[in-house]
Amino acid sequence: MEADRGTINNPRNPIMTSDLCVFVCVCVCVCVCVCVQDKQSWQNEYDIFNLNGMRHENLLQFIGAEKRGSNMDMELWLITTYHEKGSLTDYLKANVLSWSELCLIAQSMSRGLAYLHEDIPGHKDGHKPAVAHRDFKSKNVLLKSNLTACIADFGLALRFEAGKSPGDTHGQVGTRRYMAPEVLEGAINFQRDAFLRIDMYALGLVLWELASRCKAADGPVDEYMLPFEEEIGQHPSLEDMQEVVVHKKLRPTLRECWQKHAGLVLLCETIEECWDHEAEARLSAGCVEERVVQMQRQASVTAPEEIVTVVTMVTNVDYPPKESSL
Repeated sequence: MEADRGTINNPRNPIMTSDLCVFVCVCVCVCVCVCVQDKQSWQNEYDIFNLNGMRHENLLQFIGAEKRGSNMDMELWLITTYHEKGSLTDYLKANVLSWSELCLIAQSMSRGLAYLHEDIPGHKDGHKPAVAHRDFKSKNVLLKSNLTACIADFGLALRFEAGKSPGDTHGQVGTRRYMAPEVLEGAINFQRDAFLRIDMYALGLVLWELASRCKAADGPVDEYMLPFEEEIGQHPSLEDMQEVVVHKKLRPTLRECWQKHAGLVLLCETIEECWDHEAEARLSAGCVEERVVQMQRQASVTAPEEIVTVVTMVTNVDYPPKESSL
């Protein structure tokens, strides 16, 4: 269950120095948990945030936690940085993306997931364990003011530390729409890499959401839709998802016009390799980040040639070179 979210604007936070107290104005997000499920989520998210090495520019920044009240009236607070652009879901509902904006979001998002997945024994803050998100979706990707992404909501996340149990490894958790085939089937291999590959399936769906709202292709940009919304509506049951994803092996449609843009062609290939039915065939998050860099280069190299070709075909006239206005 998602906790209610609110904001506290400009609280006065004292920072002590040797001879004076300085007050800093900040803007934070407070997540308040009140029910039993939310208390479990709060504790897990608090534990994940406090792991070694969890400070990263593409992970939501944790500021603190607090318990208010007592017994049945207790409220559990998680305090994080606040990003006024909100979630990627909400942003895509209201905005279309340029090619450069798509690449910026995709690269920073995949970089954050790659870092979350990485086991780093030599981290300066101590051994950072690999972490699987388990509820990766566009609603849990927040956008900063410059449109770089940061990953949020670690209430279902699992950490993998040598010699320690990863915690509750119940397989069928997360948001149905984003569940990988093996999760829907209840056929998960309870090993670290298996959980990381589940995240990668969901990343493929979020990349599709980015592509569906990008204006780079020579074609109309559809209204925002969630993955599989076109196929099974806004409130699919578990059985609906099993039928579409597992039995029919369907995925959201990759539009034909996307194949006419050099960068989007590579993005479509990347998406398909992320949401592959066979978990072992899926890309890693680090590989997706590298692909996005390659996409940017490919599009920048081919775009001028495509423009010249079109002009030649339409006019059939040799024009003198025109000075660039860029």
